[in-house]
Amino acid sequence: MSHDDSEKTVVYNSSELVVGPEVDENGGDSTLSVLEDGALVSVDGEVREVGPSDEITRKHPPENAETAIDADGRAVVPGFVDPHTHAVFAGDRSDEFEAKLEGATYQELLAQGGGILRTVRSTREASTDRLVANLLSHLDVMLAHGSTTVEVKSGYGLDTETELRMLEAIEIANERHPVDLVATFLGAHAVPEGADADDYVDAIVDEQLPAVADQGFAEFCDVFCEEGAFSVEQSRRVLEAGLDHGLTPKVHAEELSHLGGTKLGAEVGAASADHLLYATDDDVEAMKESGTVPVLLPGTAFGLGEEYADARMMLEAGVPVALATDFNPNCHSRSMEFVQTLACVEMGMTPAEALLGSTTNAAAAIGKADGTGALDPGSPADFLVLDAPRYAHLAYRFDTTAIETVVKDGRIVARDGRVDSMAEGQSR
Repeated sequence: MSHDDSEKTVVYNSSELVVGPEVDENGGDSTLSVLEDGALVSVDGEVREVGPSDEITRKHPPENAETAIDADGRAVVPGFVDPHTHAVFAGDRSDEFEAKLEGATYQELLAQGGGILRTVRSTREASTDRLVANLLSHLDVMLAHGSTTVEVKSGYGLDTETELRMLEAIEIANERHPVDLVATFLGAHAVPEGADADDYVDAIVDEQLPAVADQGFAEFCDVFCEEGAFSVEQSRRVLEAGLDHGLTPKVHAEELSHLGGTKLGAEVGAASADHLLYATDDDVEAMKESGTVPVLLPGTAFGLGEEYADARMMLEAGVPVALATDFNPNCHSRSMEFVQTLACVEMGMTPAEALLGSTTNAAAAIGKADGTGALDPGSPADFLVLDAPRYAHLAYRFDTTAIETVVKDGRIVARDGRVDSMAEGQSR
């Protein structure tokens, strides 16, 4: 350790050091603050200084640091934040992918007991240890692809016991894995087989939410506000009850139709409204007024062969757009890099907008106000060294990862697509 008994990390000689958003005179944040030949120093997992390499290395000689990384003309960017995943589950639904290619719709599969309900059956049967092991395996892939903070939802239990076990699995994985996890309770993911929707909402409000609050692992309460799932009024009951138990609202909205979930989310102060394929100008205005962050999930549209959300409508209205993988058995993508590619190619976002959507804006969607998603002094020292000279390669390159080194809390945790052996099993 250094003379002051603190752990120092220095990265220097970067072609580009992406610090975070650069707010323009009108309050927008569609541009990036990028330092050429930039360097960064962190102490005990927190960014201490950023600046020109010659200045930073003169003040903080790399040879005196516990960890020194010569970027050698490569770009350095903040670690990705994935604000919408369903990454804890059991079972496999690859055969449903084949069925959809033959013409089956999502709603048809659900009506036949497939889709979410099929994963519910598998998840209920799985032990908590199996759920933890599955999640840790997925997190290894996410980390190697640059995600250093990930939101994970429950929702494949649809009963009190399994929902609590899913949240417990998230908590255990959070203690064991370098990735920071944020837990969301999604008991209102679907109506269980043989149940009445109103009766099930009663069970969520009267049984599940009090138990989730007592357990204390979840930060958010989410609901699937959609035809065939939960109506606006049923969703309102769940979200308001969640608020009563100290859980911040989130909402799956306007994914398969326009039902009104976005405006509901804005009314109850939701941190985010997610999917939004059928969102309107009025929905965007409601989110702008409430501060609700739109989270767009282009991987879902890609996997379903559906239309994409209108990112430009939101950006041109001055609403910051976040991006997420929506990783789940129906959208088997764990790479925020591929999400950025889709955001640019299919939704008309620029590489800068896509990177902001994967970092700062994504952090806002899960209530992270500690600088996560940026590399300003005081921010967590979560960053990526690319195997490329420009951050645009994150969206430009989609055959293999553009990430060479992943640093979490100032420590190297993955290199060349593999989680570092020293990081596996790391406790917080």
